Amino acid sequence: MNPYYFYTNDFVRDGSCTYVYDPMSNQTFTGRDNNDWVEGQSTWTEGGEVTKCNIPWSDLEYMTTAVSNQAPYECGEILKVKFPETGREILVKVVDTVDGYPPHRLNLHRQAFLALGADLDFGIIDVEIKPSPELEEEMFGRYLLEVLQVAYPRYDVTDYEFIGEEELSDDRRRETYEFIVESGDERVKVRGTVTYNPQTDRVMSFDLEEVEFDHNNG
Repeated sequence: MNPYYFYTNDFVRDGSCTYVYDPMSNQTFTGRDNNDWVEGQSTWTEGGEVTKCNIPWSDLEYMTTAVSNQAPYECGEILKVKFPETGREILVKVVDTVDGYPPHRLNLHRQAFLALGADLDFGIIDVEIKPSPELEEEMFGRYLLEVLQVAYPRYDVTDYEFIGEEELSDDRRRETYEFIVESGDERVKVRGTVTYNPQTDRVMSFDLEEVEFDHNNG
């Protein structure tokens, strides 16, 4: 299950909507300074009912992966994965571990493998892997990413940027992110904002708004 609850009217593709979040008290967030791409490989899997991270394979619309139990990646961490052969990049969440895999080999869910533009018959592909420290350090970016995956279930998140934060009052702060989502020849830039209480880390609302739409992206 996604770690939030949201209530909204029907989502309008070319509009915006607001999500209300009841945060889980035991969530923790960690960052990492390494911004470099790491060369690795990926296989694919249909997933299963139980994972060692207790996070379902269906999280983030199946944009999920297992990692080696010797990998430097943690349960729940968001990774950016690039398939150089197609140039496609996706964001995936670590939901499981695999014994005996090399440290930088991923076992992507079938849907994520296909989202890279890879053929399932390949079995194993060369990829580049990059932890997403901006999303880890700016902790609510992770939740906006998950909400975005729900709001755009047939789109792939291919890039993101932390825009900044604004102090609204002593107990209200707003963080802003921009995400790029793509599907076929459609490319959409979505601005996400989250307003929260910095004293308690309790989130008051999410908002997603399309700010740029391109029908003919390369």
